[in-house]
Amino acid sequence: MNNDDFNIRWKKVEDLLTARFGKMPNFEGMLMMIGVQEVNLPKKKFTKEQKQDLMHVAVCVLLTRSGYFEPEGRDKDGWPHFKEIQPVPKMGMEEQERFLKEHIIDYFEEGEE
Repeated sequence: MNNDDFNIRWKKVEDLLTARFGKMPNFEGMLMMIGVQEVNLPKKKFTKEQKQDLMHVAVCVLLTRSGYFEPEGRDKDGWPHFKEIQPVPKMGMEEQERFLKEHIIDYFEEGEE
């Protein structure tokens, strides 16, 4: 995805989330939101460990789209579990954030269809 296309599509995600929540969540907040949506938890307050687990779920869900993970099912509490299919490439922080943002863009664009 070239920079112009990326910036336009990312701006749409930011606008969508700002409209939905009244402000733009930070990157961790976006991952938490995706995790909560995927786990489908009604709970409003989460422990630090649950927040980390929700972000992990979000990353696995996002990278499932690129063939890095596949769903293995859910545990007795309804939390999804994933199996790594191929290792995620090693990246620097900026490259990793861009990589995840591209997947977040795809996630929200698919949700609009």
